[in-house]
Amino acid sequence: MIKSMTGYGCASGLSGKLEISVELRSVNNRYLDCSVRIPRVYTALEDVIKSTVQERISRGKLDVFVTVDSSKCDDVVINVNEPLLNAYMDAIGRIGEVSGAPCELSAYSLSRLPDVLTVEKREQAADELRDDLTAILKEALEAFDNMRSAEGKRLFDDISGRLTAIEKHVEVIEIRSPQTVEEYRAKLTQKMQELLCSTTIDEARILTEAAIYADKVAVDEETVRLRSHIAQFRDILMLNEPVGRKLDFLVQEMNREANTISSKCGDTSMAHTVVDIKSEIEKIREQIQNIE
Repeated sequence: MIKSMTGYGCASGLSGKLEISVELRSVNNRYLDCSVRIPRVYTALEDVIKSTVQERISRGKLDVFVTVDSSKCDDVVINVNEPLLNAYMDAIGRIGEVSGAPCELSAYSLSRLPDVLTVEKREQAADELRDDLTAILKEALEAFDNMRSAEGKRLFDDISGRLTAIEKHVEVIEIRSPQTVEEYRAKLTQKMQELLCSTTIDEARILTEAAIYADKVAVDEETVRLRSHIAQFRDILMLNEPVGRKLDFLVQEMNREANTISSKCGDTSMAHTVVDIKSEIEKIREQIQNIE
């Protein structure tokens, strides 16, 4: 069954004394664009997150938010990078000498300078964190997928209804098209009678003109192809794989057939029916922009 590209999922859990939360949000996109926001000290895990996401998702702009609460953790050591701190202080002192501005430094302001404070963790804890984070991420992906599947079901129902509507319109055209040829033949006979002021008409000429007109306005091939596209569309909707690009191509082909039928229509009612078909196709096109 199809899945939507838009969705939301979250999960949380523990890794030792670390409290981890993962939140996923996605919107439509032509390709997979995964953006990971994670505390700087854990950026080494970004590749693990992206590779796990790629196993489940193929399209969409996905934002992954990872928060790690280490307030209850006792295996984190914060060190002061003293050489870098001294260099900062020397540079700030020189700025004061050059500018004449007072150097009002505090321990807090110095601690906020980039890389002055470094966080170290035991290697074993880092490995454990990777495994635990992956498990929590997969749980969030499961919730995320469930939401996308539910939205995909709604898209499936809407598109299926529109495909049925198109089939009904095609049936109207298939019934009406031969009638327009008969009406053309009758009008042609009437005009020739009026011009010749006689009821004796060259029937062969009438048949020839009617045949030429019938060939010109025949839409049998187009309606057959349109029905074939609709059947193929339904088959693709049932596949358990990303099908958005396939459906996008198929909609283009359906629209092409509708345009060809429109160009051949010599009848107002048929023209209105084709407009209805194109309207349904356009609505389907809008919907499949949400399909993975």
